[in-house]
Amino acid sequence: MNILFVHQNFPGQFKHLAPALAQLGHRVIALTMQKSEQTRWEGVELFPYAVSQGSTPGVHPWVTDFETKIIRAEGAFRACVQLKDQGFAPDVIVAHPGWGESLFLKEVWPRAKLGIFCEFYYVSEGADTGFDPEFPVEDVSGNNCRLRLKNLNNHMHFDFADAAIAPTSWQASSFPDSFRSKITVVHDGIDTDVIRPNQNVQLNLRRSGAAAPLTFTRNDEVITFVNRNLEPMRGFHIFMRALPKILTERRNARVIIVGGDGVSYGAKPSIEKNGADSWKEVFINEVRGRISDEDWARVHFVGQVPYVNFVSLLQLSTVHVYWTYPFVLSWSLIEAMSAGTAIVASDTAPLREVITHGENGLLVDFFSIDSLVQAVCCLLDDPQERQRLGTAARHTAVAAYDLNTVCLPKQLAWVEALAQRNQDKG
Repeated sequence: MNILFVHQNFPGQFKHLAPALAQLGHRVIALTMQKSEQTRWEGVELFPYAVSQGSTPGVHPWVTDFETKIIRAEGAFRACVQLKDQGFAPDVIVAHPGWGESLFLKEVWPRAKLGIFCEFYYVSEGADTGFDPEFPVEDVSGNNCRLRLKNLNNHMHFDFADAAIAPTSWQASSFPDSFRSKITVVHDGIDTDVIRPNQNVQLNLRRSGAAAPLTFTRNDEVITFVNRNLEPMRGFHIFMRALPKILTERRNARVIIVGGDGVSYGAKPSIEKNGADSWKEVFINEVRGRISDEDWARVHFVGQVPYVNFVSLLQLSTVHVYWTYPFVLSWSLIEAMSAGTAIVASDTAPLREVITHGENGLLVDFFSIDSLVQAVCCLLDDPQERQRLGTAARHTAVAAYDLNTVCLPKQLAWVEALAQRNQDKG
């Protein structure tokens, strides 16, 4: 088959599926906005697209997002016309539609079957919007209008997408009933052979101004917290507010925080309102006065780390804390479970699909700082309970989310079924 993948930041969620299809002998091309001298990756041909203009200054704020998607959709459309002129005709297109690129691709190849990645449908209630009273929506009615327009991209894809795939049932459930029957739930997959318990793991952490790195092993008491970027949507503010008491009660604990200073989903803080332009600095400033210099020296912000170091960090973690609004589930949670780590997580809808409280982790009210502290400290005091929960967490990861035995075979079957629709119709 000829297969086209479309992702603004390829490979993204397709980092396993696209190469696997190429290894099976299919011709696989990936359309991406990323500029690179590289023309192939893991057997996949890379075909970049560019946009011809930026967003219109002064455009109505409710339609800024949609205009941006149309601009990208046109860029992808023009690139695909070039591909067609070069003789490429995909049997199947697999796209992440979130940035709009796949809106007009059936205008280029009407007979191609399109499968879309359903990551999230924006709703005014029951998900991230309005969840945290600390960050209220200032114009509720106006924001609801904005969300309705933000979903235009989803609804336009519903009209011509032949099938869809979503990583979790909760994410699939956010989509309208009229489209949900087209969605197959298959997680992106975690390589549980690579991310597995390792009692002999060792990690060297370089410290600013220190002559020698700090070396961690499984004998150390390590609390880990991971975000792509440190922001309220992923509970960074709650975790930071728990630190003063955790550090006081656990005199030997080291806290390692992974994540960048930007934002992945929410808005950046206002310097005028918050006194800093990153959420990291905002919440450091809030709690630092309640933490002694000696205790603060046990808190390590490591930024975004190489994957091999990230795996080692999960393997040596004594307790891993994962917090999130009702939103897209992070790979890092399943990766921590695969490493056999004891998990303390927020009791929010995406987590309940993966973690059963007291069986393979602990679920705690998102807003209860005291309950977070208590759960972490209780696990640090109870190695047998940590072992029990960590073992069960790994069992869940292997049984339900393993890349090679569960998720990738289902993804490949989904693509094959999508292609079969073309053959069935001749």
